[in-house]
Amino acid sequence: MKRILFLCLALAVFTACKNTKDADSEYAVDMIKKGESIPAFSLKDRSDVLHSPDEFAGKYVVYDFWATWCPDCRADVPAMKDLWERFGDKVEFVGISFDTDPEKLDSYVAENGIGWLQLSDFVTKKESTVADSFRVKWIPSMYLVGPDGKVLLGTVMVTKLAAALEAL
Repeated sequence: MKRILFLCLALAVFTACKNTKDADSEYAVDMIKKGESIPAFSLKDRSDVLHSPDEFAGKYVVYDFWATWCPDCRADVPAMKDLWERFGDKVEFVGISFDTDPEKLDSYVAENGIGWLQLSDFVTKKESTVADSFRVKWIPSMYLVGPDGKVLLGTVMVTKLAAALEAL
């Protein structure tokens, strides 16, 4: 009986420790580091207009790498909407989607009231040169970039992004 109790306690402690682990330590280790410049890229929005980081020079920008098929990304949408509503007047929000079906992206964005700019070349993350240049290995991944084009934060955790935005 004592062994069973001990094993249950050990399992509970292990589970609690695992659940409190910082996801960045596992999934964001290769992301662009604070103080480094973001890479140049060009992607089209759904109106076929080409966008690049140059148009956001002098502004704070959140780059949100995501996809509609990604459960963690979908779970972050309400928090991202809240951040956009709270900080969208002083921070540009740019979604970079790894969806391959334009209609699915359009539908999801409309149904969920995602009002910030969405860019995509409609290739998978593995095929994306933008994902590669931003060193995105996991989605969702988010970058907060300063007016000088340098990374202030690279994370896979929307809570860390929220804290960084609140500190601006």
